[in-house]
Amino acid sequence: MGMLSLPGFLSCGKKKDFSLSNEKDAHAGDSDENLERGNWSNKGDYLLSMVGYAVGLGNVWRFPYLTYQNGGGAFLIPYTLMLALAGLPLFFMECSLGQFASLGPISVWRILPLFQGWYSSLCIVYTFFRSYCAKSIHLILKLGLLQNCDFFSHMVSISLMFLGFLGIDPSHGLFSCHQNFMLKGRIVCCCHPLLIAAFCVFSKVALQRSSGLDETGNIVWYLALCLLLSWMIVGAALFKGIKSSGKVVYFTALFPYVILLILLVRGATLEGALDGIEYYIGRQSNITKLMEAEVWKDAATQIFYSLSVAWGGLVALSSYNKFHNNCYSDAILVCVTNCVTSVFAGFAIFSILGHMAFVSERPVSEVVDSGFDLAFVAYPEALSRLPVSPLWSFLFFFMLLLLGLDSQFATIETLTTTIQDIYPKVMKKLRIPVTLGVCILLFFLGLICVTQAGIYWVNLIDHFCAGWGILIAAVLEIIGIIYIYGGNRFIEDIEMMIGKKSRLFWLWWRMCWFFITPVLLM
Repeated sequence: MGMLSLPGFLSCGKKKDFSLSNEKDAHAGDSDENLERGNWSNKGDYLLSMVGYAVGLGNVWRFPYLTYQNGGGAFLIPYTLMLALAGLPLFFMECSLGQFASLGPISVWRILPLFQGWYSSLCIVYTFFRSYCAKSIHLILKLGLLQNCDFFSHMVSISLMFLGFLGIDPSHGLFSCHQNFMLKGRIVCCCHPLLIAAFCVFSKVALQRSSGLDETGNIVWYLALCLLLSWMIVGAALFKGIKSSGKVVYFTALFPYVILLILLVRGATLEGALDGIEYYIGRQSNITKLMEAEVWKDAATQIFYSLSVAWGGLVALSSYNKFHNNCYSDAILVCVTNCVTSVFAGFAIFSILGHMAFVSERPVSEVVDSGFDLAFVAYPEALSRLPVSPLWSFLFFFMLLLLGLDSQFATIETLTTTIQDIYPKVMKKLRIPVTLGVCILLFFLGLICVTQAGIYWVNLIDHFCAGWGILIAAVLEIIGIIYIYGGNRFIEDIEMMIGKKSRLFWLWWRMCWFFITPVLLM
């Protein structure tokens, strides 16, 4: 196997021998090319793991809203351009880097020791951010229970009965207002005419939200149990590393598409569905929005975070590929799948929101939201208006659960891969205890997010850990590989894996890696 070499002036001290040992990992198969670390059992395991990692909650609760807000169908123009100019080049680079070196996101920077420090810091940030992602998973578990009611207009009372049955006294500060009235079939809190029943359930029942970040409050025990359950599922799926997770993803990565298709077919048969779709990507599209810089910024941001580049997960997952795997075609397939999924999810979301607007006699613009409010307020309220609403609610929340779990699988695999590269002998003997230890650690880190002020911590972590730090990491990654290690040398390394390509083939990638992508990121 080829190994990345580094310029002599960047070497730190005595050179180390990075050649792989002949000692076989306990979980490596007989057919594995790399006996020390193991390889994916087959290409399907790898591709579905990558799709599960890239396709996440943002594809469902962020992209449709951004498309609607930024001109509808017109938004697909900057979105596609940013995919080609920034997303795909970075994705291909990280997949190639991990596969060539067969090392995780920290150890791979032995080629440039000066860069190992900042990538170690990035992994710490990544750990905190993904502990926030577990918050999303346990919210899905909790809201999935609360939303399975026959009529959403009675959601508050049913939720109170549910909590009372479990031995909770809901009168202790659960709601700040006690009088409600009906408006067009919706329970509206008198203290705020727009605070509908869905928001009451999400904010006051599920989260028991405090007044602010300075009021931490107590740990909400049922959320803590859901958080524990989510990490137990992750630990069970990863007890043998990629050998076990590679099988689990056949369900967790594929079944969300089945649910999306079911929701789309159901939504398309409803009255008002066409109005919702037109707001999303139809005649309501506004081509003049392309003149606004904010639209292009949103397109670049969505592509960047949707593909999960610069987090280290792509390098970690690709490091288990066989050396001559065609990482080029893999990168294109996963990126296209990710973006098509985002568009497809938008149809499923807006068809049902269009029906909700029709039934409530309101414009579509008044029922559309993004993020937590779309996933846990607007869309569940729309589902509650359908016949057999518990079925649709269950499918929707189960889909969100699977999308979140896939991202968590890659999180743990990234961290355990890093540990394996640093302490290979430990991981050979203690993979299961180490994996469970990482899950337990992240569970305790996530407990701050299940307090009554947890939602404020989630927003804080989301804003600061998933912001400029990752953009800077991506810029440094390009500088390190293309300008210090050498872009042409890196291309030669890729050709060792996928075979010789023409100059015309590499012209596009050279333009992006050397000029276009760094400029767009900066």
